[in-house]
This record gives sequence, structure tokens and C-alpha cells, in this order.
Amino acid sequence: MLASNITTKYFKTDFASGLVVFLVALPLCLGIALASGAPLFSGIIAGIVGGIVVGFLSHSNVSVSGPAAGLSAIVLASISTLGSFETFLMAVVLAGILQLLLGIAKAGSISNYFPNNVIEGMLVGIGIIIFLKQIPHALGYDKETEGAMSFEDEKTHTTTFENLMNSFDYIQWGAVIITLISLAILLVWDKVPALKKIKLLPGALVAVLSGVITNEIFIQTGSPLAIDATHLVSLPVLNNISEISTLITLPDFSKAFTLPVWVTALTITAVASIETLLCIEAGDRLDKFKRYTSTNTELIAQGVGNTLSGLIGGLPMTSVVVRTSANITSGARTKLSTIIHGVLLLLCVLAIPAILNKIPLATLAAILLLIGYKLANPKHFKHFYSQGLYQFLPFIATVVAVVGIDLLKGVGIGMLISVFFVLKGNLKRAYFLKKETYKSGDIIHFNLAQEVSFLNKAAIKLTLGHFPPNSTVVINATDSEYIAHDVLDIIREFREIGGPEKGIKVELVGFKDKYNIQNTIDANHPSIWVESGKKAELVK
Repeated sequence: MLASNITTKYFKTDFASGLVVFLVALPLCLGIALASGAPLFSGIIAGIVGGIVVGFLSHSNVSVSGPAAGLSAIVLASISTLGSFETFLMAVVLAGILQLLLGIAKAGSISNYFPNNVIEGMLVGIGIIIFLKQIPHALGYDKETEGAMSFEDEKTHTTTFENLMNSFDYIQWGAVIITLISLAILLVWDKVPALKKIKLLPGALVAVLSGVITNEIFIQTGSPLAIDATHLVSLPVLNNISEISTLITLPDFSKAFTLPVWVTALTITAVASIETLLCIEAGDRLDKFKRYTSTNTELIAQGVGNTLSGLIGGLPMTSVVVRTSANITSGARTKLSTIIHGVLLLLCVLAIPAILNKIPLATLAAILLLIGYKLANPKHFKHFYSQGLYQFLPFIATVVAVVGIDLLKGVGIGMLISVFFVLKGNLKRAYFLKKETYKSGDIIHFNLAQEVSFLNKAAIKLTLGHFPPNSTVVINATDSEYIAHDVLDIIREFREIGGPEKGIKVELVGFKDKYNIQNTIDANHPSIWVESGKKAELVK
């Protein structure tokens, strides 16, 4: 069964969190569609399908799916390369089918290999991006589209920092006032117990309503503080229900078997699947109830969602960190909140788009500023710094790369650094040395670890080559469950050639029969071995 049971036990908290996610998702869906060079409504379609369909099929209690900023550059380039949006939609349909097959093949298990410090670094990096990207919107400078997450804007080619600095030259004081009012409401709402108990009236909704009302007052009084339409949410407005068909675009099925379409489909599949798995891991870490999500089921759910989204004119989607973190911080308990956000998107864009178009981007920026701060809380830096260099370096490298390059490259850099430290640590822990000095000469105990792989070959070879002449070396494999053939060859060569050339007497003990290497000491012979603490050692 794909979908777990949906419960209404926590309806109040789930409805409140679904409402907040809806408010956050609305401008993001539009902004990502705009940044992707796609029809505006295609972002809304992806948000609706991601909320209702993927929300229903997914086993995640907190993850929210929708159009992803990480895919916007791919979408923009693909539409241009393929020649039409209809042809691109065919690639989205194929990508969904491929994702579905990946889930059935249980490819989701790859997420188990993402280190926690890299996942946390990704979350902090995204938090910093959200915070930096929303400051211009909070000041009334909306040159960069809402939902952009890359360091350099694809259209204007300005960087995040350039856009941030430019915003201080174009401050719109009406937007600043609305931002400050919204922030005050959001902060107070969580502090005052009486207000916090009103579950169906979350602080985010009150902040949005206050933003709309404040701007309407500015407009009605003819104040220069009034915010014009360029700084408000911008939804397509339907004059009647029959116009829905004009907003839905069907894929061009005649291009289903062309090479460029398949190349695009494979690209979307790879990027969307990795981003989804990363977000699922991140969401599970943020979830205060620490519930586990089946990543294979998630890939199946995403595959169905992307297939349907492509069939009705929507953008490709992934599980998205921004919406997921908004869902969690708003108190979501079950996946009903995700479905509610999708239903609200559907109902509101069809029924009340004119009202939604009165929402200032500044008030939405206030909500996202707090989400960004919570994700990038300085306590995360302190925590990983206290864990030591091996934990901190991959974490901080991921943060810097996610902010300065993009999400996937940032995670890739963090993973490479983590693997480097794993290999370095593995090299150090391949063996344990103990030297004992006697009148007759030194005895060096060379105890191999439980797992000795080919990665340890260089370190072992170097160590054996540095043993002093005329000593006795006891190579002990008693605790080893696995020794690579490369390492066994080095030990044989050292025993037969390298050791004798330097006058070193080489003793072997504990090597299993499967290694085809002859032990020179019987570990069980009482005249040679006695038990001393945890290890068996030669009698002095």
C-alpha cells in the first residue's frame, strides 16, 4: 500500500501549518515558473499536484513537494533547447515514469549514505540563502523573482550580494513598515500563550492579513507609502470557470521518442531524485518526532506526481526544503497539512485570485526571514565546531558551497570532503602497533583491524618498510574479519623477502585458512601465548 492512513486527529495543527505552507508556496510557485521561463500557471499546477497527489502517496509526515528552484535553470535551458514548452512537458512525463521505476527498483536507499554533517550543512546553507534573498523583498526591491535560490540570477546575472546591496538604494518605505509589522506579529504570536493556542489562526495568516490591510489603508488615503502591483503577488485571474482549459497545456506526444527529449528527461530524473532524497533526509532530521520516511516510496510518489504534472502542463517537482521547513516550524503533525496546502492552492487560485493579488511580497518575506533564521541558527555552527575538525570541515564546506554555488554542487563538495576524512581515518585505523624492548631485541606487535581494505595498502606497506632491523615483528590477524588480497600480498612479501633482508624475524598469527597464508605461531599454544587483558600477547 503506497499511502499510509491519513488521520484527522491533529486537524487543528495540520490545518494551521497547511495554511502557512500555502502562503509560503504561493509566491514560490509563481516565482519559480517565472525564473524557469514557463507559463506562470505551470508553477501553480506543480504545487497543487505536489500537495494533493504526492502528499497522499508519500509516507512522509512533514515533507512538502512542489516546483523546485534547483530545477529552474534546467527548465529554462531545456525549453530553449527543445523549442517549445509542450515538448518540454513530454520530457517531464518521461522523467516521472523513470522516477517511478527508480522507486520500484529501491534506488532510494542511496540516501542512507548522506552524512548528517552534510545534510545539516545543506539546511544551514539554504537557510542563509532564504534569509539573504528575502532582505531585498522586505525592503521593497523585487527585481529578483521570488523563489530564486542560485547565487547568480539566471536572467539579470547579478549575484545575491549585489542584489542585496542594490536593495538599499531602492528602499520602499511602505514595504519596510509592512515587513516590520509582520515580523512583530510573527514574533509576538509565538511568545504569547493565549495567542499561540488559537491553532486555526496562525501568526503567519494574521501577518498576511495585516499586510493587506495596511497597504489598503495606504492606497485609500493616497499615501506615498502605498505599494503598487509590482510588489504584490501576481496570479492569473480567471473571468469564469470555463477559462481553466486555457491555463492547461498538454505535452507534445509526437516528440516522445526523440533523443533531446530523453536527454532532458534523464537530467530531470537525476536532479529531481537527488534533491528529493536530500530533502527527505533533511525533513526527517528536522521532524521533532524523528519519524522515518521510506525513500523508495517517496520516489514512487514523486514519479506519479511528475508524470501527472507533465500531463496537465505543470513544472517538474521535488520535495522542497523551504516548504518542508515551513511546515515543520508551523507545527505539522501528519501529512494532512501537505494535502491541505495543495487543496488551498487549488481553491484559492480558482476562486479568489484577485484577493490573493493584494498580498504584499514584503509580508511574505517576513515569514521567510524567520524560516531562514531558524534553519541557519548559529547554534548549528557551535555544535559541529565542538564535534571536532572531521565533523566541522564537511559541514562548513557544504554551507559555503550551497550559498556560493548551488545546492547539488554544495552537497557534492561536502560529500567529497567527508569521504576524504573517512578514508584518512580508515588508513589510520587499519592496524595497531605496540613495541616491547628486550635485551635480545625489540618485539613489535602489528595487530590488524577488523576490516583491512585495499585503501589501507599504502599505509601498511609504508609502516612495514620502517620497522627497525634485527627486530621481531608479530603480525596478528586474530581480530580481522576481512583482509584485502592486496594487503595479504604485501604481508607475504614482507615475511619472505622484505623482512629477512633487514634481519627482521616475521611471525604470523591468527590468519584464517581462507587467506592461504601460513601462521608461524599457534595462538592457542600455552607455551607461547597467555591472555593479558583484552589481547593475547607473546610471553616475555
